Amino acid sequence: MAAEPVPRREVVTRAPGTTAAPRAYRPAPERPDPLPPAVRTEVRRLIRAQLRAGLAVGGTLAVLVATLPLLLRTVPGSGLGPVPPLLVWAVLGIAVYPLFLVLAGWYVRRAERNEREYTRAVEGS
Repeated sequence: MAAEPVPRREVVTRAPGTTAAPRAYRPAPERPDPLPPAVRTEVRRLIRAQLRAGLAVGGTLAVLVATLPLLLRTVPGSGLGPVPPLLVWAVLGIAVYPLFLVLAGWYVRRAERNEREYTRAVEGS
């Protein structure tokens, strides 16, 4: 038996039959910033304020929820040993949600206040 010849591999970079060379990359021209410097400063201030509020809520929630299992593990339930698992599930699965609602309400009020301050500052400048 004769070995069949292996076809030659080809690298395809454009449609067959075209002879046009690929275009060189040209970056898009930079557009001028439409915001005046005072507004740009206020936008940065708003972003920082919103970030601070989000980090405060997230950090508070993380600390409180992360320490709950440790607290429930170290505080003995009526002196008979660790807290019963059902109580742990009830605290972690049910009692945490009012905390979520309080923190979410605080965050929404804070975010709206930040946006009102931003609007007031931009309209005043």
